[in-house]
Amino acid sequence: QVQLVQSGGGLVQTGDSLRLSCAASGRTFSSHAMGWFRQGPGKEREFVAAVKWSDGTTYYTASVRGRFTISRDNGKNTAFLQMNSLKPEDTAVYYCAAKTYYRGSYVSSEKGAYDVWGQGTQVTVSS
Repeated sequence: QVQLVQSGGGLVQTGDSLRLSCAASGRTFSSHAMGWFRQGPGKEREFVAAVKWSDGTTYYTASVRGRFTISRDNGKNTAFLQMNSLKPEDTAVYYCAAKTYYRGSYVSSEKGAYDVWGQGTQVTVSS
């Protein structure tokens, strides 16, 4: 059974940076894409970024484009989310997720397309 284990996160100030990691463990890992989602207080879980596992093509939601960078290390089955110029509105629990089934697309911004999820990590940005 594949598991995603997250690390990183914490409390920072506006303008600071954080790096989140998401490592896949368990049986042989095979994924079409890895995504990062976040859920702020009282909000729905929303798409942040995704990376196509095979070629590293990246996708971002508009509010983080230019500030966040998603990447992956195929050899270590690990995905990263580098977050720069953090803002208070970035405060949320961040989740990584793996899309292991194709279902018509390799990458998606829909949380329902991802079938394996990390445990979540809190990111708090103070003003």
